[in-house]
Amino acid sequence: MSAYANAIPMKNVKIRDSFWSPVQETVRTRMIPYQWEALNDRIPGADPSFCIRNFKIAAGREQGTFGGFVFQDSDLAKWLEAVAYTLAVHKDPELEREADEAIELICAAQRPDGYMDTYYILNGIDKRFTNLKDNHELYCLGHMTEAAVAYYEATGKERLLRAVVRCVDLVDSLIGPEKGKIHGYPGHEVLEMALVRLYRVTKKEKHLRLACYFINERGKEPLFFETVRKENGQPMGGDRAGRNRYHQADRPVREQTEAEGHAVRAVYLYSGMADVAKETGDASLTDACRRLWTDMTHRQMYVTGGIGSTHHGEAFSYDYDLPNDTAYAETCASVGLVFFARRMLELDPRAEYADEMERALYNGVLSGMTLDGERFFYVNPLEVSPEASEKEEDHRHVRPERQKWFGCACCPPNLARLAASLGGYVGMVSGNTLYQNLYVGGTAAARVGGTEVRTELRSGYPWNGEISVSMHLESARRFAYALRVPGWCRGFSLLLNGEKASFRMDRGYAVVDREWQDGDTVRLSLEMPVRRVFASPRVREDVGKVAVMRGPLVYCLEEADNGPGLPRVFLPDGAEFSERQADGLPENIVALTSEGRKISAAEGAQEDLYTDRVPSAEPCTLTWIPYYAWANRSCGEMTVWVHRML
Repeated sequence: MSAYANAIPMKNVKIRDSFWSPVQETVRTRMIPYQWEALNDRIPGADPSFCIRNFKIAAGREQGTFGGFVFQDSDLAKWLEAVAYTLAVHKDPELEREADEAIELICAAQRPDGYMDTYYILNGIDKRFTNLKDNHELYCLGHMTEAAVAYYEATGKERLLRAVVRCVDLVDSLIGPEKGKIHGYPGHEVLEMALVRLYRVTKKEKHLRLACYFINERGKEPLFFETVRKENGQPMGGDRAGRNRYHQADRPVREQTEAEGHAVRAVYLYSGMADVAKETGDASLTDACRRLWTDMTHRQMYVTGGIGSTHHGEAFSYDYDLPNDTAYAETCASVGLVFFARRMLELDPRAEYADEMERALYNGVLSGMTLDGERFFYVNPLEVSPEASEKEEDHRHVRPERQKWFGCACCPPNLARLAASLGGYVGMVSGNTLYQNLYVGGTAAARVGGTEVRTELRSGYPWNGEISVSMHLESARRFAYALRVPGWCRGFSLLLNGEKASFRMDRGYAVVDREWQDGDTVRLSLEMPVRRVFASPRVREDVGKVAVMRGPLVYCLEEADNGPGLPRVFLPDGAEFSERQADGLPENIVALTSEGRKISAAEGAQEDLYTDRVPSAEPCTLTWIPYYAWANRSCGEMTVWVHRML
């Protein structure tokens, strides 16, 4: 196997899957149109975006002042990126026309020297690049760059790509290691991986060099953000390292061993580090990525694939600190985890990376939207009390219902662009090996060891573990096909053309290495019983508790099925599970039922706050639904972790 792998291009993958095709259709027909209306401030009762309005003012088409956050431009960029992925697989002339008009608006707002950030265009362009830490110019440029590349690859149109290159080249002329340039880097990362993506299209070494510079300069002494604070006369007291950890800038990236600071910034940085490591062959950067991945996923990640446990700074806190009812677990952070996971797979094909990519996709990402795609979670808690959300200050960020939109609306278009681009995550090629990372139905075309191979995958995943893959190729060729055996799977069988297949296990993949014929069919059967999952005893909030999973899906209890008082519920160790249809949810969603126990709550004014009487627990039937599907019926309590009854 060669050192690195390359993801199968999204344009070569056609998804036809009972689970993901409806999600992608919802993105195409509901989310993208809805979000366009939101960006234009046309959703009644929703927080205003100001995004399109800002561009119109910057382009001289309207009068007014800048509205919203400093990073408002990025929402339009992510929307355009989602549109691009949609157009790549589904021609839609009206949507393309709408996107082209948005691109023309962006280009009309661009300044003659290439600058294209509406906050500074409207608030004083003389102040641009004076606050890289806080004001998100480079962050907005990063998202616009990703949108430009995606749109070019989907449609062949270069209008936005040329505009972005002009702006990137302007940045390159002003920021860098040379004398007279700003020796800085983005406060909010994303431009790093965007520049690598741009380099892969333009082939201009300066675009890769700039990405390398941002990675290598970050955290070097003298710390850039501290230098700027001093120059601006800002107070220099307090915890110097602490305030720079928020930006992952307290030390050089190769010396960082713990995931720290703002979670979204962190995984965007780590994704950029992995991209640069792959392009340059930098082993020390690869090693740093592995260390950070291990700390994040082994000590700071929720069972749902959520990361960033505290609302203070939307950040990582410390190892094993994973509170359920105040969890932040921003949707964007899980999206960024998926980005990082795919890049780690390309650096080093190991199933553990795909396992966590899958965990986040099916749980922490999808939970960010309603089933109809028109309401959204910014925060994805693992336990909810509507009363606490309303009355407790430390729970105000935890919402029991998804919102129409947000003033800070980074999550909805981020979710849309990831779901629309899912085809780019299903498989990859390394040398003579074809890897199957996700079991998403459809076809994928790839060149493996000089041979054109098309696979056709059918499955009922994630509801069952039966997967069938047919090979299509012009003539017999030898290559290896590596099928991921998920880390949650405790037993599987593999058949080739109906007979027991010969394979070897390699880093979590079942590898069938043979001369393949057109029409050969592999059948992978993954055992998928309901599993009880226990957290490390170091996670203090989950001691004595249990979570329920089936396949890649985390399940939860919701008040709509089980009534109020979910913290009083116990799951007996011996309780058996059965499948059922959940009331009020689509028929394709598999719910579970089990025996449970629930402590009775005394009613009335005479209830004792404390008593020496032993509480009684009554038998009850528990209904479990997939975590991603909660809050689609009514407002109420929810919990993932329940008390274990021995």
